[in-house]
Amino acid sequence: MTPAVPAYRRLSVEERRSQLLEAALSLFALRAPEDVSLDDVAEAAGVSRPLVYRYFPGGKQQLYEAALRSAAEELRHCFDEPHEGPLLPRLGRALDRYLAFVGRHDAGFSALLQGGSVVETSRTTAIVDGVRRAAAEHIYSHLGVNGPGPRLRMTVRMWITAVEAASLIWLDEDKDPPVGELRDWLVEQFVALLTVTARRDPQTAEVVRGALAART
Repeated sequence: MTPAVPAYRRLSVEERRSQLLEAALSLFALRAPEDVSLDDVAEAAGVSRPLVYRYFPGGKQQLYEAALRSAAEELRHCFDEPHEGPLLPRLGRALDRYLAFVGRHDAGFSALLQGGSVVETSRTTAIVDGVRRAAAEHIYSHLGVNGPGPRLRMTVRMWITAVEAASLIWLDEDKDPPVGELRDWLVEQFVALLTVTARRDPQTAEVVRGALAART
């Protein structure tokens, strides 16, 4: 008896687009975008080059920006943590998801999220900045602050920059220290920054007395 051959299923437009973006991101995780061709993406997705152009008629620039938006959306979800329980464990869980993303994309993290590519444009920069702004808004929300003042905003933005820099250095150092140690260190840095700012800013001092009162 001849084995049944699985019926061919044509992918929907959205499914095909997702397939191509996933293939592109998998390549950007290994090489900078300028080193990835549309032929590479087509081969990784198991499709023809004309099909890639059908979905991304703007060529590699359009594909790169779409992949960047996809990565940015995933990063935004890293901070979607329920407002339940003490603050610092919540922050730690968000960092676990963030660092897992960094680890999965490995060498391509810089090119994808730090503007380290020759295909960088004002649009790609805006996408990356949008992730940073979204992360900051999540942090303000978890701190219970509706209208952060300039010193608190600066402190949170400094910490986000430190997290990005530490992530890149962590990759350069072959993911040493272990990810759990890195996470705990970054959480401790957040507390340290807020504590220093609290000496000069009443709003941050209130945050330290309130949101950071429970450490466990």
